[in-house]
Amino acid sequence: QLYLVESGGGLVHTGDSLRLSCAASGGTFSTYTLAWFRQAPGKGRVFVAAISWSGEATMYADSVKGRFTTSRDNDKNTVYLQMNSLKPEDTAVYLCAAGRPATARARVFSDAYDYWGQGTQVTVSS
Repeated sequence: QLYLVESGGGLVHTGDSLRLSCAASGGTFSTYTLAWFRQAPGKGRVFVAAISWSGEATMYADSVKGRFTTSRDNDKNTVYLQMNSLKPEDTAVYLCAAGRPATARARVFSDAYDYWGQGTQVTVSS
């Protein structure tokens, strides 16, 4: 069992930056692929970014590529999402997830992940 807790969300303006963190406990964090999804009101979870267990491989949704960066520190059992040049359309609850997707392509699907945090709200005003 892996427990995930996100932090770092808030209210910012267009063009600002935020750094989200997701701290894990209860399991072998370093063996999991970690991902970030976001969910806007009334919509489903949308893939944002993922990072392999070693941190060597990352992937991003086209909508955030070049603006967001994910990283992980396996010694601290924490994954991060650095978000720059934020836009109003980035407004959502951001959730981190842990799992072992069968393939790299599977990393974009929410059902590839077994453990989820509660999420942290990010609001970007125009």
